[in-house]
Amino acid sequence: MFRLLTALLALAVLVLVGTSGAPAAPAAIPHRIVSLSATATESLFAIGAGSQVVAVDDQSDYPKQAPRTKLSGFTPNVEAIAGYKPDLVVIAYDPSGLSKTLRGLGIRVLVQDAAKNLNGAYGQILTLGRITGHSTQARRLVASMQRRITGLVDRSTPRARGLKVFHELGPDLYSATSGTFIGRVYALFGLKNIADAADSAGSGGYPKLSAEYVVSQSPDIVVLADINCCAQNARTVAARPGWSNVAAVRTGTIVRIDDSIASRWGPRIVNFVRAIAGALAHLRS
Repeated sequence: MFRLLTALLALAVLVLVGTSGAPAAPAAIPHRIVSLSATATESLFAIGAGSQVVAVDDQSDYPKQAPRTKLSGFTPNVEAIAGYKPDLVVIAYDPSGLSKTLRGLGIRVLVQDAAKNLNGAYGQILTLGRITGHSTQARRLVASMQRRITGLVDRSTPRARGLKVFHELGPDLYSATSGTFIGRVYALFGLKNIADAADSAGSGGYPKLSAEYVVSQSPDIVVLADINCCAQNARTVAARPGWSNVAAVRTGTIVRIDDSIASRWGPRIVNFVRAIAGALAHLRS
């Protein structure tokens, strides 16, 4: 664990090194942060930098004390963002050259796009800690996440042997393959992801499955990441034509996970992993 933290910190330090190889002067700690990334918002508050955040986007619904606004990270209004007089803007997407425009106004920007795996997620948290003056808290948070996730996976992996999982992004049956961040969470347990065999070029790792395909695969675990957007639950799944024969429906192994938890790569990854571990315990008990 120490070696991993050291490697991640070394990567974060590279940001401060100029093209000549000489360390650049450290930037001032920001005190007026605008977060246009729901994941970054969660991480900032988790490492103790919440008091430095003056505004967050309309998707940042956690934690509740985050100063949520009508700002959008998908269709950003530069004038509205600049109106908060930020000394740092954190974004997960960079539509229409947003970062370049903001930097042109003299505003510091940190781009943290979707992490590809857990190490990437940990690295982003450590970077936020370094930039905001909360490196110690960030290291403690990452160490805690690693410890809890490792414990949950180690205890649950033997139960996952030979089991299939279906991750539902919406009732239209879009799913996530093992090549996505979501899919890599299932891979930690050794679960077989039924979306992998149905993936096709151009899906970006998020193929749309047919109901017939899901039923034919009969996954042992169904994870509903559409409980808020689309009010899905065990009852609505069981009522779908043909789904009463799906293994997960027969055993009641339907995991309801908050949409935001399942779609972000911040501190609440632990909650996601815990939910899967709980489903495995139920199935093998």
